[in-house]
Amino acid sequence: MTQTKSAELPLCLFIATGGTIAMQIDPATSAPVPALSGSDLIKVVPDMANVARLEVNNLSNVPSVEMGPARWVQLHQVIESALARDDIVAVLVSHGTDTLEETAWFLDLTLTSRKPVALIGAQRNASQSDFDGPRNLLSGARVCCTPESAGKGVMVILNDQINAAREVSKTHTADVESFHCGDAGLLGRVDADRVTFYRASCRRQHLPLQGGSLHRVDIVPMYAGADGALLRAAVQAGARGLVIQALGAGNVNGEMYAAIVEALGAGIAVVIASRVPRGRVRPLYGFIGGGSTLQEAGVIFANDLSPQKARILLMLALQSPRSAAELQAIFDR
Repeated sequence: MTQTKSAELPLCLFIATGGTIAMQIDPATSAPVPALSGSDLIKVVPDMANVARLEVNNLSNVPSVEMGPARWVQLHQVIESALARDDIVAVLVSHGTDTLEETAWFLDLTLTSRKPVALIGAQRNASQSDFDGPRNLLSGARVCCTPESAGKGVMVILNDQINAAREVSKTHTADVESFHCGDAGLLGRVDADRVTFYRASCRRQHLPLQGGSLHRVDIVPMYAGADGALLRAAVQAGARGLVIQALGAGNVNGEMYAAIVEALGAGIAVVIASRVPRGRVRPLYGFIGGGSTLQEAGVIFANDLSPQKARILLMLALQSPRSAAELQAIFDR
């Protein structure tokens, strides 16, 4: 680990995990690849010397497609240890944007400290003239060092916008203003002269990690003509839980309904989410495969969580034996 100077400034742990923010163009392939360490990133942000001291942990340097439960648990453990230190005021994590919202949500559910934790990334790599990584890194550090950040949960900060882990999602493949919280809106904003918070998330909850591994939970998409084969394949692969990326307010066709009933009969927890980006799922329609019939069969409804976030919540909830009613209560929070 390395450490910057200016002992009077607050000390944050900066965990570098990789992603576009740590990539440069490989001359041999003309494509961006992992290249920069956490210390390299700090060097291109000279204003950091006026904001915070960053203790660097180069935990990994991988594209965010390689993030998953094992890396989440490792990251959780490193952050928990850091936040328990009296000298650390906050933790800042650099991360690829493709799965950033999932890592943020996992950490928000499992971390216990009220100290700020912020995730940042970049939509443009370090070889591009308009690389957005330095701005996001500086903004993330400024938020971490703002007293009002305490107790706000895990935050996602890109393009000077502060988002809550539960609600945030990536909404554009390339725009620097890609991360949004939908109906909930921003937590706050980073301006040149101050950090301003507008709200706090009131939908947070805590599900502690109970071991080093989590049960397999798969996401199965519903689409026109789906026949349940992918759901049965997930069951065959050993899934202990399933999240159905359903249509509309939470509906599937008759063939998918039959496969869901089979899974429920085998003791597998089934959660219904929607492929629609905004709004709740609920037991609305009465045709076979409609939300009402799914509720009667014993599924859990994911509220307004995206399928990928519903999967994470279910993975954590399945650490202990729970009835369908107990699982539904967790998703209703």
